[in-house]
Amino acid sequence: AAPGAARRLYRRLLQLHRALPPALRDLGDRYVKEEFRRHRAAGPAEAQRFLREWEATLIQQQINEDKQNLREKTVYGIQLTEEKLNDFRDEQIGQLKELMDEATKPNKKITISKDSK
Repeated sequence: AAPGAARRLYRRLLQLHRALPPALRDLGDRYVKEEFRRHRAAGPAEAQRFLREWEATLIQQQINEDKQNLREKTVYGIQLTEEKLNDFRDEQIGQLKELMDEATKPNKKITISKDSK
């Protein structure tokens, strides 16, 4: 993966987080920074997959942002399919659980709601 492409994606993700409430922005920024740092020494195939998945996440976040402009209530995040979850390693599932636990702590002023279809 081209280092320039990884840097551009990293910056775009952090820029997108600017629209989040402060607590979610901080949590999202930390998560992105840790993940990019953790994959800095990844092999070419893993690096390509890592960037492809983050690019898909970025596109989905932008779509959600566009949808939110048409709604009154803001919804954050995306629903992961069972197929996607099966692709994750146990360590990644643990990280997702930690992220969910942190984002849904009762003392946070963040509302997590399910997207109605």
